[in-house]
Amino acid sequence: MSSGSVSAADMAAVKTSSNGVWQGDDPLHFAFPLLILQALLILVLSRVLAFLLRPLRQPKVIAEIVAGILLGPSALGRNKAYLHAVFPPWSAPVLESVASLGLLFFLFLVGLELDLRSVRRSGRRAFAIAAAGISLPFACGVGVAFVLRRAVPGADQAGYAPFLVFMGVALSITAFPVMARILAELKLLTTPIGETALAAAAFNDVAAWVLLALAVAISGSGGGGGPHRSPLVSVWVLLCGAAFVAIWMVAVKPAMSWVARRADAAGEGGGDVWVAATLAGVLASGFATDTIGIHAIFGAFVFGLTVPKDGSFAGRVTERVEDLVSELLLPLYFASSGLKTDVATIRGGEAWAMLALVIATACAGKIAGTFGVALACGMSAREALVLGVVMNTKGLVELIVLNIGRERKVLNEETFAILVLMALVTTFITTPTVMAIYKPARTGGRRLHHRKLQGPAASAPSSPSSATGAATANAKELRLLACIHGGHDVPAVINLIETIRGHTQPRRLVKLYILRLVELTERTSSILMARAARRNGVPFLRPSGRAGRPQDQVDVAFDTYAQLGHVHVRAMTAVSALHTMHDDVAAVAEDKRVSLVVLPFHKRQTGHGVDVENLGPEWRAVNRRILREAPCSVAVLVDRGFGGGEQVSSEQVAHGVCVVFFGGPDDREALELAGRMAEHPGVQVTVVRFVDGKAGSEEQAEVTLRPSNTKNADRNYTFSTAVDAVDSRREKELDEAAVAEFRQRMGALVRFEERVVAGNVIEEVVAIGKSREYGLVVVGKGRLPSPMVAQLAVRPAEHPELGPIGDALASSGHGVTSSVLVVQQHDTSNADEVPVSVVVDGHAHDGEFAKDMAEP
Repeated sequence: MSSGSVSAADMAAVKTSSNGVWQGDDPLHFAFPLLILQALLILVLSRVLAFLLRPLRQPKVIAEIVAGILLGPSALGRNKAYLHAVFPPWSAPVLESVASLGLLFFLFLVGLELDLRSVRRSGRRAFAIAAAGISLPFACGVGVAFVLRRAVPGADQAGYAPFLVFMGVALSITAFPVMARILAELKLLTTPIGETALAAAAFNDVAAWVLLALAVAISGSGGGGGPHRSPLVSVWVLLCGAAFVAIWMVAVKPAMSWVARRADAAGEGGGDVWVAATLAGVLASGFATDTIGIHAIFGAFVFGLTVPKDGSFAGRVTERVEDLVSELLLPLYFASSGLKTDVATIRGGEAWAMLALVIATACAGKIAGTFGVALACGMSAREALVLGVVMNTKGLVELIVLNIGRERKVLNEETFAILVLMALVTTFITTPTVMAIYKPARTGGRRLHHRKLQGPAASAPSSPSSATGAATANAKELRLLACIHGGHDVPAVINLIETIRGHTQPRRLVKLYILRLVELTERTSSILMARAARRNGVPFLRPSGRAGRPQDQVDVAFDTYAQLGHVHVRAMTAVSALHTMHDDVAAVAEDKRVSLVVLPFHKRQTGHGVDVENLGPEWRAVNRRILREAPCSVAVLVDRGFGGGEQVSSEQVAHGVCVVFFGGPDDREALELAGRMAEHPGVQVTVVRFVDGKAGSEEQAEVTLRPSNTKNADRNYTFSTAVDAVDSRREKELDEAAVAEFRQRMGALVRFEERVVAGNVIEEVVAIGKSREYGLVVVGKGRLPSPMVAQLAVRPAEHPELGPIGDALASSGHGVTSSVLVVQQHDTSNADEVPVSVVVDGHAHDGEFAKDMAEP
């Protein structure tokens, strides 16, 4: 697909839209319907490839370029009928014009993301690393250029100077946006190595754009085959470009600061006119640099630098622009690069050797140059190597350079194909290489003394008085970490925290940490959010009430609760890839010394409780990893409108809580939590202890669980690996001691009930949740289960991470109306879980056993 052979007469004959097939028009012969089809093919194929490459942690640009290569002459385009029907030569200018508009705004976003103040603050080290990271690969690129001019047919048609400069820029450039995305996913964005990499890449970017402007200026519009022009033309182009940058920094930058202040003062609903003015400024800047003779994207990039990064205006502009640009227009641009890449032009062993030479030279030059200077600046060898690898990222900016070189006829088809494949390979290897050589140590090396609510030791109290003393000491300060996905989780979380805090007069000291879980995406706003929300690689506390900081409804709700409820509330945001989100939760829990982490269930009711919204298996996997890795106790909240679905004050709290007790460490933790809830004057706590009606009789079977390596943990309940070695008598003694101490301490504050069950225990538990008597049912997960719960191990599991009892209450098919809180006590000795086989009286019974008590 090439636009070079399309004449002005051909373009003049192209019509925009057809009259439809019923009037004899073929839509593929008209510009607009063909553009729609091309965009549809590119978007669908690039999304499919992005999904397939997701396990390899690859940036989206890889999928978009590969999609273009597959649609172009390298693969499907070998069918000439398809190529002339879907991507005819006359359609290339139309597709590239639309895609270039997206590129213009994308470079504006790149400039908007780049904070020159942070670059200046980075000091000499980043500057030295950037200088070495661009000078050595530039020199290597110039050396490779001489080899390519001799080895690649037609490469010597371009002038020496523009060809050498383009090759040097192509090998030395670092793709700042792609590198920032990779650093954010690896949680290195705000670490010292990440900050150094960003600052060095910013220096690199500025130098690369200057060199690119030089290359464009000296290449001339006529390219290699055009008429000869005086060298003074290039000088005038460079001088005009320098004047453009100076004027924009001196005059336009203060004007944009004034615009940003006016937009921030107008608020969310009144700043549209200033956003529109900013977008017009992008177009005007692009037109100005194109008129000068430098590519239009240079003007958009410089204009992005003039927009102030303080306040909410930059974020508001980003949110308005990035979806259309990153999800529609930019994929068209990079796919068009793939469409122009014909891998078939790389023929013979010598050509493929040239490709290997270019890749090796690009990697060696960038990594060696960065590595050497980083070592000299005092970095460790491993960090210096990681810095060199991430600085070798090419991706988006590389493709921009190559496309400009092809437009200017400095790069022919074979050279262009070689360099596109080089960009693909160098970007593809970045994430796996960094993951293989760099494992940052988790921050927060302190070990907690109190990782659970029940007390510092998981043993029975020697006396009721000693147990009471331990509980009193533990109750002096309660530290909780509540994770939320968004505003819909706020009312239930606040009502739960208010219930857990217990005493309201005198008020118990409660420290509540809120961690908003946000998935890291490739959007510019997501990268900016990750940089703002992290310090040294982990989430940090946002200053409360900071002037100029925009507050959303979540912030307002928790600030209000902190003031009215006299609770210390501090908010944080974890912006991470979902497969590493649990690391952030564990790091915050460790650093803040919390006793309990509250997680929202991955399913929630919407509307009037009829429909259930499922956040998907990815968020479910996040919860499972947190349950496995958390350094403290964890509670999963299955919200069904707890507290009426609205935030209420301490005086308005009035609901019943039922604690289901079977026995085991998790149930004892749930019992301790109930003791705190019972101290709240508006909460009526009922403890229902289930007792096996067959205990001591001849009908009682000896049930044991044995770890099984043949079962799938996603479809079967998992229990502690120590389940087959547990001392049942000791566990029973602990249960009895915990219940006795609880009843003595709580007295009349708690209603206690024992139920003897000889039949279907699930039916009894579900009946509690369906009774509408309780707003919340609290259960233990049961990793070291009592014999009654152990019998349920063969029950079909819908949500294995909740345990058999929690799963039955959380299932939407049982008609349970109460919210459910599933508690897991922290215990390092029981942290590892596996599926189990049920053994009854020495015989395995994984089939029909307990079928009569499996369903209510």
